[in-house]
Amino acid sequence: MANIRDVAKEANVSVATVSRVINRLPHTSKTAIKAVNEAMKKLGYNPTEKSKSSNAHSAHSIGVLVADVSNSFYDLMVKAVDKVAREQKRQILISHGYHNAEYEREAIDLLVKNRCESLVVHAKGLSDEELIKFAEQIPGLVLINRHIPAIADRCISLDNIKGSYQAVSHLIQQGHENIGYLASSHNIDDSVDRKAGFKQALTENGLNYSDSLVVSAEPDEAGGAEAMSNLLAKNLPITAVATYNDFMAAGAISVLRANNIRVPEDVSVIGYDDAGIATYLQPQLTTVRYPIQIMAEQAAMLAIELGSIQTPDESASNIYVPTLVPRDSVIKR
Repeated sequence: MANIRDVAKEANVSVATVSRVINRLPHTSKTAIKAVNEAMKKLGYNPTEKSKSSNAHSAHSIGVLVADVSNSFYDLMVKAVDKVAREQKRQILISHGYHNAEYEREAIDLLVKNRCESLVVHAKGLSDEELIKFAEQIPGLVLINRHIPAIADRCISLDNIKGSYQAVSHLIQQGHENIGYLASSHNIDDSVDRKAGFKQALTENGLNYSDSLVVSAEPDEAGGAEAMSNLLAKNLPITAVATYNDFMAAGAISVLRANNIRVPEDVSVIGYDDAGIATYLQPQLTTVRYPIQIMAEQAAMLAIELGSIQTPDESASNIYVPTLVPRDSVIKR
C-alpha cells in the first residue's frame, strides 16, 4: 500500500510538499500540485482515508526539532514548549536533528507529514536558504537560537557574541589579563559567535589576542577536559579560562584539580548557559545565563499564532541577551 513518501518519490518532490498539497496550504506551485495529484492517482493513495485516524490527534500538535533531547539544554527547551502546548490544549511531537542537515531536513518533513501545524525548530545543519524555503512553505514554523534577517520575525535568538563578551569582560574586570578559551569544535554559528565575543572582549580592553589562547574540542565534559589538558600543555601564563558552555567548564575544573591547580585561587573559570550542573560544581560555577525556557515559551506561542493565522505580539523582543551569574569560580587577580 502506497504511503506519503511513495507519493513524494513518484512526484519528485519532498514529503513536505506532498503534505502542503494535501492540506491545501499556500505557497505551493501549480506544477507541484499537478505532480502530486497525478502521483496520488497513479498510486491509488487516498489522503482522506489516511488522515482520518490521525487528524484528530495531530492537527493541533506542535512539532519540536532539537539536536538531542538527552542533552539537558534541549530537555529544558522541550519542557518549555510542552508547557505552552498543554496550556493551549495541544500535544508535542519531538524529532532529532543532531546538527546534521540531512537529519534536520528529514525531521521537518516527518513533523509536517504528521500534520503539525506549528513547528519550533532548533536547526544548525541546514543553510539559511533552505530554512527560508521551509518558512515560506510552513506558516507556523519558528526558528529558535537562529537569526536569519530575511525571516527575522520567525526567529527567537540569543546574542551569543554579547554573552561571551560579558563573560570575558567580567574576568578582565577582576584583573585577569592572560585568559584562555575552550571552544566548541562544532561548525555552527554559536561556536563562531562565542569565540568572536572572546576575541572582541580582549581587543577592546587592550589585551592581545592570539590563536594559541584557544583550544577546541567537543562541547561536553570530556571535551572540556581534553581542551584544558591541551591548553595546560602549552605552558602559557593563564590565570583565567572562559569556556563555550558549562559542561566544558566542568571538564576543565576536573583537569585543573587533577594537576593541583586550585580554582579559583590559581585559575578562575567562567562558563556559559547556566545549566543545572553549574550549581553542583565545586566551586559553584560563575557563568552567563541562557534564558532558553523563556525563549522556547515565546517560540511556541509564536508558532501557534502563525500556524493558526493569529496576529503575533509584535511588541515582544525576538533577540535575547545573556546575563552574568556570579558565583564562586572567579575571583580578583
